[in-house]
Amino acid sequence: MYNNNNIRFKSKTKLPRSIEPVGIIPRSIIRTLNRFLTQLFQNSNNLVIEEFRISRYQILVSLQSLLSLIFIPLIINFLAKTFILIPLTDYLWNKQQDDIFLNSYLEKEALTELQDFEEVLYFDYFLTPTRYETPNWATYETGFNELEFPVILKSQIQKKTLDLANNYNQKSIEALTNFFGDLITFGTLALVIIVLKPQIIIFKSFLVEFIYSLSDTLKSALLILSTNLLVGFHSPRGWELFLEFFLNRFGFPPNENFIFLFVATFPVLLDTIFKYWIFRYLNKISPSTVATYHAMIE
Repeated sequence: MYNNNNIRFKSKTKLPRSIEPVGIIPRSIIRTLNRFLTQLFQNSNNLVIEEFRISRYQILVSLQSLLSLIFIPLIINFLAKTFILIPLTDYLWNKQQDDIFLNSYLEKEALTELQDFEEVLYFDYFLTPTRYETPNWATYETGFNELEFPVILKSQIQKKTLDLANNYNQKSIEALTNFFGDLITFGTLALVIIVLKPQIIIFKSFLVEFIYSLSDTLKSALLILSTNLLVGFHSPRGWELFLEFFLNRFGFPPNENFIFLFVATFPVLLDTIFKYWIFRYLNKISPSTVATYHAMIE
């Protein structure tokens, strides 16, 4: 019986816990004071020099990464288009096939431009016929009906036709070289990101640190500026111009249905992503910035 009580008593006993003594001054203040004293007296110069070296290294690596991301793809694009793509495309397009236009859209555009030129020439001829008086006459059929035009008018139309053919032949070559050149540019950019991955990480940390060092008002203003440019009230016209430039660069027809569909859906998707990012991430990282942002847009 004694042994059972003794075992029960021992099982109820608790081991002593190591309790950190609580003083009058909070420990956070003590740690801050100790860190201040360490920097003030013990090797403070070495710490400052080391921090300066780290900051300088971070800035130099970030600047090098930024310049590499911008200029290396552009230089590769220029060299590839100048010495490889343009000569090769010009040879294959002009020597290996007989087409002038890359697609039907460029052909219709050239015909429309030629018709406009004919109409202007036709109007100018009947407005001031003395300018084109010549004893030789030729028959030329325009877009309206068969009219008698002086030979000089016919020669001008033929010259304009040859100029349009050369111009749109060059546009077709440029569209092909732009397509393959941009592929090379994006491939080079991806390769630079892979090769300079450690430097890119340092650049990313520097950029994040720089953004977080800004005031909440300035961060909110930059956030409002970026959202208004991409998904704001005036952004649809900017997206339309961007798509028209993109399609014209590669020789594609500017399809209005495609442009309207893109403008109606893509900014909405971006706006949803922005709101989710603000609610999911920025609200945890910097709640004061979110509060300032909502106060500025209200």
